[in-house]
Amino acid sequence: MPTKISSIIQKLENREKTEGKLPVLLEFYKKLLEIENGVGQQIEIPNPVFTSEAVKAHANAGKPLLGFSELAIDWSLLRQTYKEIVSLFHQYREIFSELPQEITALTPGHIINKRTVRAWYRGKPIVLNTPLSDEAHKLLSTIFTAAIKPFLSREAVALNSLLDMETWRRGYCPICGGNPDFSYLAKETGARWLVCSRCDTEWLFQRLQCPYCENYDQNKLSFFTNDSGTYRLYICDQCKRYLKAVDLRQFKDEVLLPLERLTTLDIDQQAQASGYSTGA
Repeated sequence: MPTKISSIIQKLENREKTEGKLPVLLEFYKKLLEIENGVGQQIEIPNPVFTSEAVKAHANAGKPLLGFSELAIDWSLLRQTYKEIVSLFHQYREIFSELPQEITALTPGHIINKRTVRAWYRGKPIVLNTPLSDEAHKLLSTIFTAAIKPFLSREAVALNSLLDMETWRRGYCPICGGNPDFSYLAKETGARWLVCSRCDTEWLFQRLQCPYCENYDQNKLSFFTNDSGTYRLYICDQCKRYLKAVDLRQFKDEVLLPLERLTTLDIDQQAQASGYSTGA
């Protein structure tokens, strides 16, 4: 089950009280979570409309439950969320530099609509009337992910119990079809679970296979650990992508997985410096 945003905010607030001030990246992340949490509270958890037969059919066909047409989106609320997140990015120029003019010049109504969100959801380029530079396109995709996350997460909460997350065993999310951007080794068994980059759904996956290209050639797969064995970096030399993992067997206290994404950015830097890219 995805970690509650409120738990992460509370942990960051406790750290802020202890240290006096958060590092700038964690300060930004806390404010982003506060926006997403506020939006999430305005979204009613939808009642699942899938029969057990439909769920089984989707699973057997390897088809995620939520296609774009099944998404319940309040478009006015999504545009407002997008506007707030763009404003937050603008406040943290030390992290993101100046927002590209292509983004700031367009109103939420021009950017957030069924056509653009459908493209983003299906992993296609976001095409606007104003051409985007590569930098602007990457940043816009990041902002889309942050703005839509509360909606997807609420859907995931409603649908999570309908699926057997131990039998899905595919490299993409069984609920929204997103790619994983994090993973963990279960505390009890050491089995590897993937975490969706879009809705934070967790599902079981093979330890000795790449979730991105399905490669299982052990000569092209490897992993590295830090000195304490708490974190792992899985790499695939067939598709040149990587996946971070935290080994929960090495921790006594609760680990908040979404927060671990951010506190392990040094692992991303090491992987990318070695020629690997994120699969999310």
